[in-house]
Amino acid sequence: MRIRILSQKDAQYMYEWMHDDDVTKDLRGHFKDKTLEDCRSFIREEMTDAKEFIESDKSVENIHLAITNNNDIYMGTVSLKNISYDNFTAEFAITVRKEAMGMGYAAFGMKSIIKLGFSKGLKKIFWCVSKYNQRAIKFYNKNGYRMTESVPQNIKNRYSEIQAELLWYCAESTI
Repeated sequence: MRIRILSQKDAQYMYEWMHDDDVTKDLRGHFKDKTLEDCRSFIREEMTDAKEFIESDKSVENIHLAITNNNDIYMGTVSLKNISYDNFTAEFAITVRKEAMGMGYAAFGMKSIIKLGFSKGLKKIFWCVSKYNQRAIKFYNKNGYRMTESVPQNIKNRYSEIQAELLWYCAESTI
């Protein structure tokens, strides 16, 4: 397993999970509306930012990376979003294909991107999950992540319309 910059060869697999009800049922986005071309376009737009963030410490707002198996086949996407270099914070997001669930890809991708974020100077990485998404809550708890109520208001504001449904988590740097 590894994480790497997204590639056009990932588009078909990305499209696959976006149209899989079992994968998207508890996610916030409207993924069913996405086309294969939307996936290709997203990858094109994100490749440069990811490369610059990883290789040159360029300040970017978001970074999206592929989680792959040992044969370099895309298993999911792991992201740091809304990166704040003033507050040293970011938001975390992840999704994996159905066939990757329960195989360790999500745990690996999450640990890897959080470690990358901390290596780039971030101090806290937050994420939220619907209190109804029991699969995700079980996953986070099993992997040692703990809920928090101490979330910066600017982050909470992005979710104001669904705040009552959310549980928050935070990973903090020890560096």
